[in-house]
Amino acid sequence: MGSKPRAQSRTVLQRLFGTGDANDAPIEVLAIELRAAEAERVGRSFSKGILAASLLRNVMGTLKADLEASGFELVETHISWIFLGAEEVFKVKRPVDLGFLDFTTLERRRAACDAELQLNRRLASDVYLDVVPVTVDASGVHQIAGEGATVDWAVRMRRLAIERRADELLRGGLLTPKHIDALAALIARFHEGARCDAETSKHGDVGTIQKNIEENFEQTRSSIGDYLTPEQAREIEAWQLHTLSNDAPFAARTAAARVRDGHGDLRLEHVYFESDGSISIIDCIEFNDRFRYGDVCADIAFLSMDLAWHGRVDLAERFLARYARESNDYELYSVVNFYESYRAFVRGKVASLLASDTEASPEARERARQEARRYFVLSLAFERPPLVPARVVAVGGMIAAGKSRTSATIGNLLAAPVLSSDRTRKQLVDRKPTEPLPGGAWSGAYSARATEDVYGELYRLADIVLSSGRPVVIDASFRTGAMREAARRLANRHGVPFMLVECRAPRALILDRLAARESGGAHESDARTDLLEEFEKHFEPIDELQPSEYLQLDTSRSVDETRRLLEAAFGG
Repeated sequence: MGSKPRAQSRTVLQRLFGTGDANDAPIEVLAIELRAAEAERVGRSFSKGILAASLLRNVMGTLKADLEASGFELVETHISWIFLGAEEVFKVKRPVDLGFLDFTTLERRRAACDAELQLNRRLASDVYLDVVPVTVDASGVHQIAGEGATVDWAVRMRRLAIERRADELLRGGLLTPKHIDALAALIARFHEGARCDAETSKHGDVGTIQKNIEENFEQTRSSIGDYLTPEQAREIEAWQLHTLSNDAPFAARTAAARVRDGHGDLRLEHVYFESDGSISIIDCIEFNDRFRYGDVCADIAFLSMDLAWHGRVDLAERFLARYARESNDYELYSVVNFYESYRAFVRGKVASLLASDTEASPEARERARQEARRYFVLSLAFERPPLVPARVVAVGGMIAAGKSRTSATIGNLLAAPVLSSDRTRKQLVDRKPTEPLPGGAWSGAYSARATEDVYGELYRLADIVLSSGRPVVIDASFRTGAMREAARRLANRHGVPFMLVECRAPRALILDRLAARESGGAHESDARTDLLEEFEKHFEPIDELQPSEYLQLDTSRSVDETRRLLEAAFGG
């Protein structure tokens, strides 16, 4: 098989888990791309490292040739040899020392394999199967888990179908909002259970982040002019550094336990939506712990940036909004523009390294040049106003009038985060969204003071979202003129449009909905039938708003008709 022409590949993962197309770069280019990718992971200048030829000959022997001869296809990266079988993949660590990793002894390579298995099982438990020995028999032939002495170790993986990879689904127009919602929920759960302690928290420090971005700018100082004007390049650098000059949002993220042991390389090409409905996320950074540690927003910003790079800003914003809801992390909007710009700049740097590498083919270098330009421009764009203009949409009305469904629909139309008074009320007292709270009408968790705190938190979070340049939807009753005026003032303070959508429905239908809620088990809203009359007495008529700021919505209409009305109102 060693003399057989190999299929070419755009990325290493494409070779690992599927077949590339005929126009892709040769394997030599893949090594260059992976070397450049490590520059991104390290976030600073590094030596490419030197493979000791004698070490390869004496320690590894004919391992590659033997396994290729047994039917495996080989993919080489600068840190691994990957052997592709029909259904399984085996990854062997190369005996290299690159400074930030050292695989030069058998013990270290075994430890690295164990770490890869353990860490990647967090998000791909049935893909990373085990660590198996590489053996050599009496005749000197290497095998995977064969007879004879163990001379190395390999991570055994299930081979994944490339057509189920997120970037391939996107390219084919098959990546749907449902995919995005499920992915956001999965990553939110992953981050919730991820390690968070004094060691991980160090990596949320502004000084650490600033060192990384300054090194990015130094590494591209001589080449950035090939992609941006001097003014544009200076603008990116000045904006990122200026953002870090206010360390309060970053310190708040650390204090809120949002700096964790994440994935470190969350890109579309590492996400697989499998045929059984499960999601596998592979290839986290395993060789150096500190490259995974960081703000969870830095993790998800990689994916939102990637979606934007592929031309799907709508899905990028939906992903952020859904993650914020699932993780109750709306404060991420205080730093997400920075992290998206940072991630885009780093990817531009990686592409520019390949574009200038004389070992690469002319086709690969030209493709990299175009990608670098697009990434650098995207890095600049993240400091500009988003494509979806900011606004405040307050969705109010009687209990069971359809506010939450309406808010969700508007949020989807605007790709905007939805702030819920029901969820916020429970979050403030450390309860789960569907856990009932004690207290009746206007007492306990629903007292005037408690309600004032809930609305105060809603406006605080909405202010953070608006400050990022994005729209926000607030789902609450807005039963008093004072509550509505506070939301209106928030919009005025940011200089953005305000609209109140009042959800209405016949009283009989509201009673039916409340009865169904009572018999349906856990629900985010604690409002029940016995509260309706009391609520009606305290709901102040909406007569203080201008016609352009007020929309009445009859939610007794069908779902499709209601959506059409909202699309007409919000430009969907």
